[in-house]
Amino acid sequence: MPPEPPGAPGGERTPQWREWFSNSRTIHVFCCHSRDVEELGPREGYADAHTSDKILLSEHVTGRIDIVRRRRLAPLVTVTALATLAPALAASTATAAPAAAPSAGTASSPAATSALDRYAQQKPTWKRCDADTSAAYQCATVKVPLDYRKPGGKRIDLAISRIKTADPGKRRGILLSNPGGPGGDGLWMPLMMKEELPESVLKSHDLVGFDPRGVGRSSPVSCDLTPKQENWLRPYKAETYAKDVAWARTVADKCRKKAGDRLPHITTRNTARDMDLVRAILGQKKISYVGYSYGTYLGAVYAQLFPKRADRFVLDSAVDPQRAWRGMIQWWAEGAEPAFDRWTEWAAARSKTYGLGNTPKKVDRTFWELVARADKDPIEVDGQPTDGDDIRQGMRALSFTPQAASEAVVELRKAAKGKPASAKKLARITEAEGGGTPAPEWAGKAALAAETPADNMTASFWAVLCGDNSAAWSRNPETYRRDAIEDKGRYPLFGDFASSIKPCAFWGKSAEPVTVVKNRVGSLVVQNEWDSQTPLPSGQALHRQLKGSKMVTVLGGEGHGVYPSGNACTDGAVNRYLATGKLPAKDVTCKATTASNAQARQNEKPDALPGSPVPERAPNRF
Repeated sequence: MPPEPPGAPGGERTPQWREWFSNSRTIHVFCCHSRDVEELGPREGYADAHTSDKILLSEHVTGRIDIVRRRRLAPLVTVTALATLAPALAASTATAAPAAAPSAGTASSPAATSALDRYAQQKPTWKRCDADTSAAYQCATVKVPLDYRKPGGKRIDLAISRIKTADPGKRRGILLSNPGGPGGDGLWMPLMMKEELPESVLKSHDLVGFDPRGVGRSSPVSCDLTPKQENWLRPYKAETYAKDVAWARTVADKCRKKAGDRLPHITTRNTARDMDLVRAILGQKKISYVGYSYGTYLGAVYAQLFPKRADRFVLDSAVDPQRAWRGMIQWWAEGAEPAFDRWTEWAAARSKTYGLGNTPKKVDRTFWELVARADKDPIEVDGQPTDGDDIRQGMRALSFTPQAASEAVVELRKAAKGKPASAKKLARITEAEGGGTPAPEWAGKAALAAETPADNMTASFWAVLCGDNSAAWSRNPETYRRDAIEDKGRYPLFGDFASSIKPCAFWGKSAEPVTVVKNRVGSLVVQNEWDSQTPLPSGQALHRQLKGSKMVTVLGGEGHGVYPSGNACTDGAVNRYLATGKLPAKDVTCKATTASNAQARQNEKPDALPGSPVPERAPNRF
């Protein structure tokens, strides 16, 4: 087992290089909690929406998911999908109603409608989330149906939070947010948004966060997985493939045994329905939304299911709905190759500084010779062996930030020669230039997640990836073997990791069909050119499917997560949209700055902060 990550119980700090080149990371989930929900009479706003959506109940609704990771001064795990939730669940390709059955007929029954009305009548009991945070940061817990097709059945908790506007007279509505995932907790998001958003937006919106169903304080799921079983990025090797198949089957079996009654309902579509129920409970006709990574998929699904309830939607670092979810993981491999080529050019132009070669071809050879050397004889760094697979996996994300990649390879070459590697120098790579950023108020909330199962993030991750679209996953292990071999040849950095077998091969069939995203709801898609988790083509694909959207592209932008970054062009476009509701007349192209890319590196440092990107137990999420 690798040493514990920063902030882990043992207090040992994992060297920065190990965070990059380890193929198993540890997740730290931070969230807040609240309890007690009082049920009162009907809430204004839900009945109207309920009535207007009855016509949608006979339509077929689909939902899809993808993963994305987002970090603002801290790593965030991002990927979430939207579902349907309203007076009655719909069942058609275009639009869907709120909370009833996913097929025609059931959702629109009087009994289902009455049951959903009772949920909407809840009045949250708001309490201070935590003694160490602002009293304005409040939490509550509401009840939502486990299965929206049977709203009169089992209920689960949904933890919500808010920071109300300080200027009620200028209040327009609520602004929900999601940091990414799947599996990322978002209860703390209002704290982050309060620090990052401009006054014009803060005055006009109450900030609302939530832990998605099955995550954090929202009836968290568990599969009782060991840390070793949580590590899912496995390189293909003929001699170990049978063990990988056994691992995938074991994870699926353990999840079915531990949480089989709930896992089929931990989906993006149902999370979207939960969002709409929160809207109704809070008495709002519409919601505005900022979603990162997986959260972009969640936002797109919500807009598909509830188009008339989507107000101002910002989708940052976007997932392509048509590739949820296996295709999104495979895009990590495809997207890494052009980034790697860019890195070799960058390093070659600075050969006097890094000594990796004075042509791209020589830099390429230097790297692959290091991989081959580590495959034969693992390189020991700080007492930990690193083989070629570790290096390939680590380089996948590192190659998107050429300076970090160059520094890491230099240090690893030193270690290969028996020389001490500079852990301090490597640790500085992901810090913003000019020094670090003071820890924000929302950082370090580990104690608030004390009741969350250790494998909660991984369990909810697989529930969404496998349950959103089971049709995307073959049931034949030989399909994964073939794809892993082919893709390692086409995408040598990460192809076999991405395409090899996953627990979804042994998962149950999705409870609902996948959501087809195709609508004209206004939204703003924001995307860096060099994003390791959601490559530029992924953002462009979502933009095409959301036909009412405009897109902000940051040329030269590095990192997963754009807004806010201190870049006047990108921040200005998003701020104006959130403040006025007016989209740009046409797509916007911005240029990255040294400061904004430095901020991106700061954002992605693997510290134990809220929603830590995916950790040692399950590296590399959306």
